[in-house]
Amino acid sequence: MSRPASRAKVSARAIAALAFAAVVVVALDQGVKALVVANLPYGTVVPVLGGALQFFYVRNPGAAFSFAVNMTWVFSIVSTAVVVAIIVFARRIRSMWWALVLGMLLGGALGNLLDRLFREPGFGRGHVVDFISTPWMMPAIYNIADSFICISMVIFVLLVILGVNLDGSRALTAKQQRAADAAGAGADASAPDATRASSPAATDDPRGPRDGRDALGHDAT
Repeated sequence: MSRPASRAKVSARAIAALAFAAVVVVALDQGVKALVVANLPYGTVVPVLGGALQFFYVRNPGAAFSFAVNMTWVFSIVSTAVVVAIIVFARRIRSMWWALVLGMLLGGALGNLLDRLFREPGFGRGHVVDFISTPWMMPAIYNIADSFICISMVIFVLLVILGVNLDGSRALTAKQQRAADAAGAGADASAPDATRASSPAATDDPRGPRDGRDALGHDAT
């Protein structure tokens, strides 16, 4: 009874961590976007750290990093599908790392989806507010939601490489798997010998038991 209860408790913690990460990302993304819309001039570069970091407020009708600008409806549907999939998939998560990764991904997807649903020019066709420019790294303009989506993808790849499963366990490396297989094969090979050695009838004396009786239990004398 204690093991299922423990697994349920870990699951609840993981789901709470996922929800917390998603809420923080959405709140940060939408709050900063509100400040950008209210205070930054549209289409004008505002240097922050010289050429390393600039604010450049634009409205993007496409996907992240201004990709596919004429497919707003498509990306609204895709974003909705991603959000629903993460929510449904959350029940299987036991790892806190996976919870945080999917929480950041969920928050990033929701942040941009809210723009597409409720900003101009209309429901499902809204333009996403982008404002972060790092010319030394990439030519595209992006936002907080895009940043968390990219961060979650990087951590996602690292968790896969490290073999961290959704339940928090670690997948065996090829070397560890070979060692485990070898240990199992050794145990299987030694089992018949152990059984034979422990059997009362398994003796090297062809005359049978040495208790004064023959094999049928009659007195040898």
